[in-house]
Amino acid sequence: MSDLYFIEQQIIDAVRKLLTGKVNDVLKDLDFQIPFVEFGIFRGVNVVAPLIMISSCEQTEKERIVKQDIYSMSVAFPVLDSVESELFCFAYADAFYKALGDDVTLGGVVDRAVITAKKYVPPKKAGCGMDWETVISLRIIVERLYK
Repeated sequence: MSDLYFIEQQIIDAVRKLLTGKVNDVLKDLDFQIPFVEFGIFRGVNVVAPLIMISSCEQTEKERIVKQDIYSMSVAFPVLDSVESELFCFAYADAFYKALGDDVTLGGVVDRAVITAKKYVPPKKAGCGMDWETVISLRIIVERLYK
């Protein structure tokens, strides 16, 4: 395996660690049972596997001058349609907000990660087996280590 490790992969790995660590810890402390976050091919009533998407985004002139790379990230939590789906969506968003508030540098991988939006998406047709979804958008700032 190569020693080359791209910053984008480091960011994704840090977010995965946040989700399976601190987010699950927050969910565990709630008064009701919420499916935990896990990664892999798991899916069902006891587990949710979020989709993480990252892309570079437009920089301000100041960010270009001080050599900061800016990334846009979305974390989407698919939630099976049930009576508690909306509650689960709110719980994931709140747990992610609390976990990121405790670690805005994602374990020192980035300079700062900030939630820019939260979106709750119900299924287009209720009761048809389609999923609810919580989508959290982030803006991530990384100082360039190269010239």
